[in-house]
Amino acid sequence: MSEKIKIGISIGDINGIGLEIILKTLADNQIYDYCTPIVYGTTKVASFYRKSLALGDFSFNVINRPDMASAKRPNMINCWEEDVKIEPGVANGTGGKYAFISLERAVNDLHEGQLDALVTAPINKHNIQSESFNFPGHTEYIQHRTGAADSLMFLVGEDLKVGVVTGHVPLADISRHITKEAIVSKLQLMKESLKTDFWVQKPKIAVLGLNPHASDNGLIGSEEKDIIIPAIEEANDKGVFAFGPYAADGFFGNNSHNQFDAVLAMYHDQGLIPFKYIEFHNGVNFTAGLPVVRTSPDHGTGYDIAGKNLASENSFREALFMAVSIVKRRRETAELTSNPLKISKLSKDRD
Repeated sequence: MSEKIKIGISIGDINGIGLEIILKTLADNQIYDYCTPIVYGTTKVASFYRKSLALGDFSFNVINRPDMASAKRPNMINCWEEDVKIEPGVANGTGGKYAFISLERAVNDLHEGQLDALVTAPINKHNIQSESFNFPGHTEYIQHRTGAADSLMFLVGEDLKVGVVTGHVPLADISRHITKEAIVSKLQLMKESLKTDFWVQKPKIAVLGLNPHASDNGLIGSEEKDIIIPAIEEANDKGVFAFGPYAADGFFGNNSHNQFDAVLAMYHDQGLIPFKYIEFHNGVNFTAGLPVVRTSPDHGTGYDIAGKNLASENSFREALFMAVSIVKRRRETAELTSNPLKISKLSKDRD
């Protein structure tokens, strides 16, 4: 068995760009110096996209279990045997059905400890819905499967890290999900992730307001005064180095994010629009606060370019490398803190 980190990869929507970015990433042989990738899908669908990408010499090592994986080749676990009609760029139930089959099998192995981390290719959050998958997205499903009390959608790039209090929540419902307890929880998760997963010893976190101009001292809404400011104060009392609330437009407009290790936004688009503008080609979506490591590229299914050999694999490759790095950092942190030296007071007596 290889000692290298085993990374499970779910293929996402088979009609999207998932397999294209996976194959482009795994075609680089340098990948195998850092990890052992295991793709959950089927060689039949992979072969369709391999031909469209003209990767003639690329092939998978087909296995039944992660412990059978080759450390020097891309590995594939066939999750279904039947033939599937592939329609690049088409959003349909077939894409959702097999996206879930891939995801469920990979999460099962991750949950059982057969994988060290999971990288998920993009799904369509609408067509994947079923009796077995009734969640807004990957984040909520994996949190449910791991039994975690809370999690943080954490978008991570070279120049910006952004988390959100509310993730996949309709805009009309956001305000009622903004509570002091939710903000404090997300700030604590962000702090612990920055320390453990990214080795930022004393993270400095900016908190954005909910309303325009962060309510302008109560002229435009009361959430800042009644909820966000008390949450920041409580988080500081609990050891979180948090500041704000800041008006989102001015905060990003004058590059204030460069003064902080991370930013907590109140809702999805408030944080992800500036993140994708700044980090789109290299950003990674990381689910912080879970007992397992899960990352994904920071883009969607890309139906408009699916099957055209136009998709960039940069974000997916970064997600793969970030998963490897976080696993290593968590292991090293656990090792360093597993048997700390006892602190004893020195005697005042002098010889």
